[in-house]
Amino acid sequence: MTSLSARRRVLALSLLLALIVCIPPAFAAEGELRWGLHVTLAPKWLDPAETEAFNTPFMVLYAVHDALVKPMPAGVLTPSLAESWQESKDHLSYTFNLRKNARFHNGEPVTAEDVKFSFERYKGASATLLKEKVKEVQAVSPTQARFVLKEPWPDFMTFFGTTASGAGWIVPKKYVEKVGDDGFKTAPVGAGPYKVVSFKPGVELVLEAFDGYWRKAPSVKRLVMRSMPEETTRAAALRAGEVDIVYLLTGSTAEALQKAPGYKVVAPLLSGAFWLELTEQWDPKSPWHDRRVRLAASHAIDRQAVNKAETLGFSRLTGNFVPRIFQNAVAYEPPAYDPARAKKLLAEAGYPNGFEGGDFYPFPPYNSMAEAIQGYLQAVGIRTQTRTMERATYFTQWREKKLRGVILVITATFGNAATRLEPYATKNGIYAYGSVPEIDDLYHHHPRSGDQHPDLRPGLHLGRRPARGRAGRGADPWLRILGARGRLAAQVSRWPSTRSGSISAARSPTSSSTTMTRAARSAARS
Repeated sequence: MTSLSARRRVLALSLLLALIVCIPPAFAAEGELRWGLHVTLAPKWLDPAETEAFNTPFMVLYAVHDALVKPMPAGVLTPSLAESWQESKDHLSYTFNLRKNARFHNGEPVTAEDVKFSFERYKGASATLLKEKVKEVQAVSPTQARFVLKEPWPDFMTFFGTTASGAGWIVPKKYVEKVGDDGFKTAPVGAGPYKVVSFKPGVELVLEAFDGYWRKAPSVKRLVMRSMPEETTRAAALRAGEVDIVYLLTGSTAEALQKAPGYKVVAPLLSGAFWLELTEQWDPKSPWHDRRVRLAASHAIDRQAVNKAETLGFSRLTGNFVPRIFQNAVAYEPPAYDPARAKKLLAEAGYPNGFEGGDFYPFPPYNSMAEAIQGYLQAVGIRTQTRTMERATYFTQWREKKLRGVILVITATFGNAATRLEPYATKNGIYAYGSVPEIDDLYHHHPRSGDQHPDLRPGLHLGRRPARGRAGRGADPWLRILGARGRLAAQVSRWPSTRSGSISAARSPTSSSTTMTRAARSAARS
């Protein structure tokens, strides 16, 4: 088995989504590390082409695949398969120089043709936007690929090179064409630090260190990821020694391990944000259409209490679903917990006895958090009914706009204000139920000259432009578009608005010392 120090190293890196690839080991890979995951392992996570706008798939991508550029401890845009890149003076092209020693698990070199092929088959998060902006991808030489834009786009590298999308992750063209998309999900070949040994969808993924990885092989020889959606099951498996790391624990379960001998809770802050998506706010006949109602819902929620109960107080409160650390983000403080004011606002809006708020859909597996929020809403008269579902169904129905009512959402992908807004708050956003023309105009405004001045960036406009009242709404575009996000959202939606930590638990088979990282889902503020 791997030494305790090696396991700690793995845990620390895993929290950064880099798994074991960040620190080149000084010795041969050995031992096995078993993970108990909070999600059901889906086949499409093994194919970068179908990457969703959430962090979870990247747990697998960072292990099996590699990207031209990706977030790493060294920086948000760290050279990976591309050892360097250049932006043209006219801001219309980006040229990536590939590493000559980068190879796929089948021994084939990573080439510019693979880069071109991977981008052209990409259909995941922000795919429509990326392909609207990119004119073509050229394989200049076997080791040089060039992305040519239709016009200057300051956010290209942020969308392409961070976890805002999976467009920059590379797969082997010849192999994919040979086995097909379905065959690739069953037996993927990547260029990452681990190769797939076996995969049982929804049950277990077994990986083995790839000796030919360009960064050098990781220190742990074998990595086993097991699906354990039930939190109590994960905790029990950890205590029984069936797994070495348990990802995502909350509330009393995390607290119990925190107090138990040999367990240490660690909560690194991530760019995660929770918010409430109020799908009916766009319907003039719905109570949610009234800004006062949304503001009442925001004042009804005790964010501090939710933070303490769900993430042991590790999260930070915020009033914006765009993390403060993001470029072009604006800091908003969340509204105060004030149920009396909430009731007053509801009465002013014509609902002195409250109203039926519709169905409430928790983001799997955050059911306990959803229950807490529903309780606060119920206390001021906003009544909702819980509708839980399996994760894949949740995402499918959300994308197809079939979830109606209140949706508890979280995302922790890297990027900037623009990448956070695009999927959820723009006209063509894959998860957006509505948008405001003013916001869309600002979002799609990009300097033709390629000037990178921050005042010309869409994210800044969205966060700082003064509000203009609108008939019947009494709220600025930011509040209106993000009744479930943005400022108001920050209030309503970003309800708990806190920064996200992440609680996982790691346990060494050679010691009683278990490290726990706590998947603190916090809310909208990073």
